[in-house]
Order: sequence, then structure tokens, then C-alpha cells
Amino acid sequence: MHASRRTVLIAGLSAWTAAAPGGTQAAEPTAGFDVQPWPRGQAMPALPLVDQVGVHWKLADLRGRAVLLNFWASWCEPCRAEIPSLQALAEREAQRLAVITINLKESPDAVQRFVQGTGLQLPVVRDVQGDLAKAWGIRIYPSTVLIDPQGRAQSTMRGALDWVGPEGARLLAALQAPQRARKR
Repeated sequence: MHASRRTVLIAGLSAWTAAAPGGTQAAEPTAGFDVQPWPRGQAMPALPLVDQVGVHWKLADLRGRAVLLNFWASWCEPCRAEIPSLQALAEREAQRLAVITINLKESPDAVQRFVQGTGLQLPVVRDVQGDLAKAWGIRIYPSTVLIDPQGRAQSTMRGALDWVGPEGARLLAALQAPQRARKR
């Protein structure tokens, strides 16, 4: 087994075993994640997305802010563990960052139950057939595509991460670095 896949597998198992009995409480995200650079020369898929409340999202409208596209499912314990830190990050960095969550193949009722049960306030886009995940090259959950403020995909982070912890801060700083470098 490839080392990065082993890390993600171990992270997923660690988060799963740390969950409270009955799966009602999310575990803390573990440090089992893997960051892959966006393939050089590969165009990003189109991003006209519509979230659960009918808001249309386009990358062009988000220029000047970094964007995190987080792919998740409510049955995925590492995904459940990661969501609270994404929510906290989005609230803390609202002026510089947009976080859009993309749910994989779950019914509107299942997604709504999860949103209500967790108090999730991030935009939620349903990937009904898995076409978005396929277009963005997502095969591991959770995965987050990191897009810089100029609207260019920089990397894909596979696995759960505490986005308000030191590693999350490091990834966000690196994501916003090209913008800072140009202002000097």
C-alpha cells in the first residue's frame, strides 16, 4: 500500500475509533492527511454550483478570496469530525476565505438531517450522481480542493484536518502566499 494512502486509511480508522458510541458525536480530526499539488496544466472543472438554499456559486464571483471546496458525506466519520473546524475557519476568515461543502450522493433529507443535527451553516451543494467528485478527481473522503484568491486550484488535501489548528493555518497561509507576493 502506498504510504500516503496508508496515512489516510490510518487517519480514517483513528477518527472512526475515537467517535462516541452510537456515532452521535464527531471525533477530533486526526493528523492523517495528504496534500497533492493540482496537476500542472490541468484545467479546473466548471464551477457553477447551486447550494441547498438556491445560492449560485461561481469562482469568478469569489476572486480575491481563497476557496475551499470540501467533499464529504454524513456516513464518513472523518468527514463528520472535520466539519466543525471548517465551520470555525469559515467564520474566522470570512473576509479572505469561502468554504463550500459538497455532499456526495446523499438524499436531500439525509443532508438536511445532518445540517440540522450539526448546526452546519456552510453552503452545502449536493453531488447527486457523484459527477462533481469525478470531475475534480476526488476519490477519498473527506477531500478539500484549495483554490487561491486568483481563482487557480493549487492542491487537493485528502483526509481530515483540524482547519483551525497549526496545519490548517499553514495550508491557508501557503494558499494566500501568491497574492501577498504580488502586492510587494
